[in-house]
Amino acid sequence: MSKTSNNHYDVIVIGGGHNGLVNAAYLGKAGKKVLVLEQRHTVGGATVTEEVYPGFKFLIASYLISLLRPEVIQELELARHGLEIMPLESTFVPLANGNYLADWPDHEATRHEIERHSKRDAEAYDEYARVMKRLAIALRPLLDMIPPDPTSVTAKDLETMARVRGVLNNMTRDDFHLLSRLMTMSAADFLDEWFEGTALKGTKCTSGIIGTFMGPRSPGTGYVLLHHYIGELDGTFRAWGFARGGTGALSQAIASAAREAGVEIKTNSPVAHVNVKNGEATGVTLENGDEYTAGIVVSNADAKRTFLKLIEPKHLPDDFVSDVNRFRIASPACKVNLALDGLPEFTSMPKGKEALLRGSIEIAPSIDYVEQAYDDAKYGGWSRKPFMDALIPSLLDPGMAPPGKHVMSLFVQYASSDLEGGWNEEKKAQFLDIVIDTLAEHAPNLKKILIHKHIMTPWDLERMIGLTSGHIFHGELALQQLFFLRPSPQWSNYRTPIKNMYMCGSSTHPGGCITGAPGRNAALAILEDRP
Repeated sequence: MSKTSNNHYDVIVIGGGHNGLVNAAYLGKAGKKVLVLEQRHTVGGATVTEEVYPGFKFLIASYLISLLRPEVIQELELARHGLEIMPLESTFVPLANGNYLADWPDHEATRHEIERHSKRDAEAYDEYARVMKRLAIALRPLLDMIPPDPTSVTAKDLETMARVRGVLNNMTRDDFHLLSRLMTMSAADFLDEWFEGTALKGTKCTSGIIGTFMGPRSPGTGYVLLHHYIGELDGTFRAWGFARGGTGALSQAIASAAREAGVEIKTNSPVAHVNVKNGEATGVTLENGDEYTAGIVVSNADAKRTFLKLIEPKHLPDDFVSDVNRFRIASPACKVNLALDGLPEFTSMPKGKEALLRGSIEIAPSIDYVEQAYDDAKYGGWSRKPFMDALIPSLLDPGMAPPGKHVMSLFVQYASSDLEGGWNEEKKAQFLDIVIDTLAEHAPNLKKILIHKHIMTPWDLERMIGLTSGHIFHGELALQQLFFLRPSPQWSNYRTPIKNMYMCGSSTHPGGCITGAPGRNAALAILEDRP
């Protein structure tokens, strides 16, 4: 493609995942001429809905809207662009002894369920919920901050540091001390201070390990647990919801808002490398050789893919390359989707409680169970009895499957991205059988109603979607990789060592989950520099 004015843009965004689309939409609304380049046939990255089997719409990677910033919903008018989010309000935990634990949308019903297992836990539960809510509300302002450099004395960094101090000063002394401990504690140790029931601690600990290659007894999972509480889908304290049409409907709504703002989106356009001249990003070259130029280049890819594959090391400082090489990004997660000729029948679910199938179904009966699943995988293996967070989307949105049929979405841990000997089709099939066998122990009719099965291993997530090691958060949410350290000290403010190049993906603050915050924050940083 010749270099003419029609292939020059103010901004090029590499990757049409949800954060890339958010970033593009904000810059488009600010009057920038923006081009989004997506390697796949559709936008969304991991936030997609695809009809892998005829009539069945699968959530091939992300499966819930988690922690989506209300500012993004409101400022991009996503409801007008078709986004409809239904809160996910219940959790069902089947237990091996034929019992179960449930979390209902009705507070008193949940207390009653917990009391069946432990009266003491039922009494502690309200205070636990209040404390976690206070901490989450206190930390929410940090999500929308452009992280400062604490060593800098520039006016902007000093101002942001003062805002951080203001957030912490607004906390009570007790809450501040608890937060300080929680940042380095394990989820297991934290929950042991509150509860005695194994099932309650089992299901609660999962918020500390989802997407994270750590076990519930690993230091630092206490913060990850809190991270999953910091949500307000519609301005209320609700962190999890399901989008009608699946997570892909969110990506399509953001893409619609971006196009309305004048953003051009090209699919089937994988970027080979970022073009750099005299320390400045000047554009990109696609794998087919086409070139596009721009005054600003933004990468929605993870840090390792961006700086170790799309940019030649000679353009980057050695210490920065070392930081990126050290960035922890090994993944423990697989995604399984099932097409079903009916509903699974869980032996521990009492008659009259079938409404629990409309919420989350967790195979996490105890902390020991989840920790053992981690132990099986941490040396390059996979769990013999994996943890699962399951959902039946077709009960919430019947359009996800043909009449009378259902789809089941399962987030599964642990299966190492560094599997000994590497992943291949045979190993994929073996682990998929383990997942189905484990689930069938709780729902024996599963294999009889199974029509199709589909798995995305870390290998698939990297190969198909471009996530390094298949990591859904673009890197661990570990203490050494948070806030002003994500992905590297001095370069956590969405800017990079290359002039006119920025980052907007989950390798930046505040990290993973479907928040839209990195995309929005990066757009604000760009507009500070280039109004």
